[in-house]
Amino acid sequence: MPKGCLVITVGGLAGSGTTTLCQNLARHYGFKHIYAGLIFRQMAREMGMTLEEFQKYAELHPEIDREVDKKQVEAAKECNVVIEGRLAGWMVKNADLKIWLDAPIMERARRVAKREGISVEEAFVQIAEREKQNRKRYLNLYGIDIEDKSIYDLIINTAHWGPDGVFAIVKAAIDHLSSVGDAEGEKKKEKEVG
Repeated sequence: MPKGCLVITVGGLAGSGTTTLCQNLARHYGFKHIYAGLIFRQMAREMGMTLEEFQKYAELHPEIDREVDKKQVEAAKECNVVIEGRLAGWMVKNADLKIWLDAPIMERARRVAKREGISVEEAFVQIAEREKQNRKRYLNLYGIDIEDKSIYDLIINTAHWGPDGVFAIVKAAIDHLSSVGDAEGEKKKEKEVG
């Protein structure tokens, strides 16, 4: 179990497994799970819109994205939190570990189709359209290219591992991150004392 105050971000496109990973991390470590997608979906419901309608609305109303992103940044002030969202790694600049999950679009479409009870073809079209809209919106709003993965500490293609395998990889990263941090802290203390 890591010691101290950890802030972890998990990003990924639809069907990549971000929610499953975050739920597993929250359960295992007792982290609080902040889910930007859920905030966005709740706002859509409050406005009486489908997710697709609300995304188009958000394109014309940048305050929607800013509100969701503000909540992520606020959540990062807490200890032992995992923040899930496509822009979480960009918004929470000082996160201890930034993770990006990915998988080929057809694999993600199969997962979304199963989850939503729709055809793979329908899921593919929805995902492709949403990703195109989101990329444009993030570029216009923040100048962020969601395809730029340079900020991430760990990128996992979830087509190669099931949920348990992905969790094991991330758990190892978290556990070693903690001990490396502690070791570096001890070295600093030794230098200060010596």
